[in-house]
Amino acid sequence: MGSDLSPLVVTLWVLNVLVDSGGQLAFKAAASEPGERDGMERWRFMLARPWLWVGVACYVAEFLVWLAFLSLVPLSDGVLLGSINIVAIMILGRVLFKERLAPMRVAGIVLVSIGVAVVGLH
Repeated sequence: MGSDLSPLVVTLWVLNVLVDSGGQLAFKAAASEPGERDGMERWRFMLARPWLWVGVACYVAEFLVWLAFLSLVPLSDGVLLGSINIVAIMILGRVLFKERLAPMRVAGIVLVSIGVAVVGLH
């Protein structure tokens, strides 16, 4: 697949990582607001948060970008390359939300990154 990584494929791949990660982070931001809200009150509060709607918009964009990406690469390669989203989200979760990266998670990040590199270079 390495020779098949045209500029358009790479652009769609990077855009997919950005909008998918952005959507996940926006949903986390919408759900992480402090407060003692429960049940429907919590849901109403989240629905009023702009972060929730940023997340929805990112997912709509990600859907369209993913379809375009998959139209250019085999599904098996696309799904494996898409796994880098997990790495981006874990790292950004650490940076933005101070989430803990335990040693096993760091090992997972390294292994997924190696796997994506192998698929991208083959």
